[in-house]
Amino acid sequence: MNFELISTAFAQTEKTSRGGAPMWPMLIALFAVFYFFIIKPQKKKQKDAKSMLNTLSKGDRVITIGGICGTIVNVKEKKDAQSDNDIIVLKVSDTTKIELIRSSISKVIPKEGEVKKV
Repeated sequence: MNFELISTAFAQTEKTSRGGAPMWPMLIALFAVFYFFIIKPQKKKQKDAKSMLNTLSKGDRVITIGGICGTIVNVKEKKDAQSDNDIIVLKVSDTTKIELIRSSISKVIPKEGEVKKV
């Protein structure tokens, strides 16, 4: 029997089993792309929304997530719950006031002389 051919065949299969090594850098690069283009901007947007909700005060003109525009008349803060559960009284017209949860505010409308910060 010729054992040289068998050892040569085993040596060739060992070389081809290393083909998966370049996959790790590709996975790391893919994760980096996801992090910088999807995860990081989403975290920044959440942080900005939370700071906007925490700085709401009387007299601010706001738009709700349902599209209702109005002016904040009162902020009823609850001591035992998180600030997201605070009640905001919104004046929609001269005779109409509605109560909303703080987290239902979508954005603040800048005042006439105020420049929007980017």
